[in-house]
Amino acid sequence: MSQFQINAQAAERAMREVFPATPLLRNAHLSDRYGADIWLKREDLSPVRSYKIRGALNAMRKVLADDPTQSVFVCASAGNHAQGVAFMCRHYGVRGVIFMPVTTPQQKIQKTRIFGGENVEIQLVGDYFDDTLAAAKEYCAAEGAYFLSPFDDDDVIEGQATVAVELMEQLGRAPDHILLPVGGGGLSAGIRSYLGDGPHYTYVEPAGGGSLLAALVAGRPVVLDKIDTFVDGAAVACIGQKTFARLSDVEPLDVILAPEDRICTTILDMLNVEGIVLEPAGALAVDALTDVADQIRGKTVVCVTSGGNFDFERLPEVKERAQRYSGVKKYFILRLPQRPGALKDFLKILGPDDDIARFEYLKKTARNFGSVLIGIETTKAQNFRILFARLDAAGFTYRDITGDQILAEFLI
Repeated sequence: MSQFQINAQAAERAMREVFPATPLLRNAHLSDRYGADIWLKREDLSPVRSYKIRGALNAMRKVLADDPTQSVFVCASAGNHAQGVAFMCRHYGVRGVIFMPVTTPQQKIQKTRIFGGENVEIQLVGDYFDDTLAAAKEYCAAEGAYFLSPFDDDDVIEGQATVAVELMEQLGRAPDHILLPVGGGGLSAGIRSYLGDGPHYTYVEPAGGGSLLAALVAGRPVVLDKIDTFVDGAAVACIGQKTFARLSDVEPLDVILAPEDRICTTILDMLNVEGIVLEPAGALAVDALTDVADQIRGKTVVCVTSGGNFDFERLPEVKERAQRYSGVKKYFILRLPQRPGALKDFLKILGPDDDIARFEYLKKTARNFGSVLIGIETTKAQNFRILFARLDAAGFTYRDITGDQILAEFLI
């Protein structure tokens, strides 16, 4: 047994003083769908609804063991790491100063305050996370506080490895295949370092934040030019140096870039069918099952559902993106003749399952025509082929803008 494994087991024993092991649950719905024995490691059921409490606990535990006088811990986070640090500051009776971007939703600020109580001070600094991080580190340098990295720290990686310690005890053996969400790499680095080469690993990143894949291609961590922050728990511009050192030999083919809109279909599926609330990052592993369906048939598979801190105010957006990805909702600009009965002619073309979800005149592009933004919802994607064929036959001019990100941003 390696020293890392010994340390991870000691960390796991320390966890039991704070919270029980998160459950490993077989999911019949997914097992039937993919013809495999699929289990979910439910990190969304931790006290802070994510695995982040583990790294915070282990790092703070070891710092305080080495220096009992250390009384101030600092982090920069707008999400799960902040909540994990806040929870552990209250548990250990130390002061936490948590830096968050000014743009952080009030729901996340309030949850962090609830977990930390009087032990936590929240400072809102900067519109962008880089500014927030810089302010946190400046504070540490000035005040002699200890900075808790969300992922790029050996003790944090070791703490996240306790997921694998529990998994082995609960399943009784290593799974054949394990799917891991990747942001900064702390969870995947910890689990892989503990389980070794036994399972086959699939690493899942959001398509708009593929920092691990970019690092594997370049041979070193690189900063992405742009990231899509929708999967906020895993949208990291650069994977950690220490985490990448443990993942540098990963095969690029084992990294999946999951489309953000497809993740939305998985969030809704797990909510509606299973009653499981997952945040976008928490749904990554389950979402990628469709990419490895041929590899996992007949095998024992574990998906780590890494977090369930979902803000239900985002549900309309998630539903919208899921419908567009599934092809049952489209937006198009229709050139409508400016004459009596033109709208009635258009309405006659709609099928029995086609509903108008949006109708907005944009402007008159010519004396006798006007542009209309139309949103249509239907029950099956193939219904749009029928609708567009009818529009063509009737001589209507239209443009499908569903996949046009620039137009959709301004018009939809």
